[in-house]
Amino acid sequence: MKIPAVKGTRDFYPEDMAVRNWIIDGWKRVSLRNGFEEYDGPIFEYLTMFQIKSGEEIIEQLFSLKDRGGRDLALRPEITPTLARMVNQRINSLPKPIKWFSVPRLFRAERPQKGRLREFFQWNVDIIGVENGLGECRADAEVIFTTVDYLRQVGLTSEDIKVKISSRELLASYLRSLGTPEDKLESIYTVLDKKNKLPPETFAQMLGEQVADNKIVNKILDFMTVDSMPQLEELVKVKSESGEYSPYLDIRCVLDDLDMMGVGDFCVYDPSIVRGLAYYTGIVFEVHDVGGGLRAICGGGRYNNLLRDFGGPPISGTGMGMGDCVLEILLKQKGLLAKQVPKRQVDYFVTCIGAIGKEAWRVIAKLRSMGYSANFSYKMGGLSRQLKEASAQNAKKCIIIGEEELKEDKIRVKDMATGNQELVDVDEFLSKLTSA
Repeated sequence: MKIPAVKGTRDFYPEDMAVRNWIIDGWKRVSLRNGFEEYDGPIFEYLTMFQIKSGEEIIEQLFSLKDRGGRDLALRPEITPTLARMVNQRINSLPKPIKWFSVPRLFRAERPQKGRLREFFQWNVDIIGVENGLGECRADAEVIFTTVDYLRQVGLTSEDIKVKISSRELLASYLRSLGTPEDKLESIYTVLDKKNKLPPETFAQMLGEQVADNKIVNKILDFMTVDSMPQLEELVKVKSESGEYSPYLDIRCVLDDLDMMGVGDFCVYDPSIVRGLAYYTGIVFEVHDVGGGLRAICGGGRYNNLLRDFGGPPISGTGMGMGDCVLEILLKQKGLLAKQVPKRQVDYFVTCIGAIGKEAWRVIAKLRSMGYSANFSYKMGGLSRQLKEASAQNAKKCIIIGEEELKEDKIRVKDMATGNQELVDVDEFLSKLTSA
């Protein structure tokens, strides 16, 4: 009986592994050049950690289990709670700001869909401990810049993707100005987060079920259609009569910073970005393909209460998460994978005319010990057959060891790209090898 892979998971054959490594290596490279340090945590945590962050309903969305001691555990559906726990444990000794990144393997017990699987990899970058309004805005901008920095690196342009930026704080401020009770905010957020997923009539109806006054519903609908900063400035108070700071200025600051960093053409204000998780407190953003045919490529925002919720001090935080599934689909659609993912290649392929012997093993072992990839044929056979195998493995050079050459302690080194080959002394060849 053939046993298939579990639904919602993936088998990574060598060609798939090459794609996965290329994506993850790129995430790590961009994180490091933007000043982030790598961390990781256990693949399972106490279930209560995820309940603290996302509520009781999260239990239906993750893989939970009991260990032999009867403790409730769960495979991690995200790594942000682990981040909060780890930072809290060393909050007084960690230099701030804390700029960390991670590429965890995550698990969600959901119905598999296009771009959303039960098992996936996710790139997370976070900045914790930057205080005051201006500093927080710059941290938000740096997280977004790092995101765009990677997406530009893999060949996506502002014509392919847009970073849609909004503010939960500004939305809350506007809803309060309309007389919305505090205890109704979360339920309204939930509806607003569905704006782009529903027909306009359905969305208006659902909003009307949360807000009884039609005039207020219309004002909220007007707010959700704002598509420029001048239009937003007209709609909200930049400063109150008392001179109180407005969340509008946070968005303006973030967009200005991103423009100065050279990625302003990727970024737009979009009030429909609400983000469903309740723990966001300020700037929120998502990256979408311009065509609109895919789920969000990534998302994130400010979460100034998260560490406090996990028993730590009230300290600022901002971050983002990017899964590999939607990203890979988009890169395939744009034709950016085939021309960028490195093909399999070996430095040297050692061929033997006759049985592989002591000299061949000596050459192979020396090449490998010096850091070169070296392979040979288990099938042996004639030289042409072995050269064909070397070509299939995209070998840079081929070493030909023949009985006649060995009588004079010689080997042939063939350049597979040009076809040129030279007869060299085997000991001299090995002695001149430098570390790869």
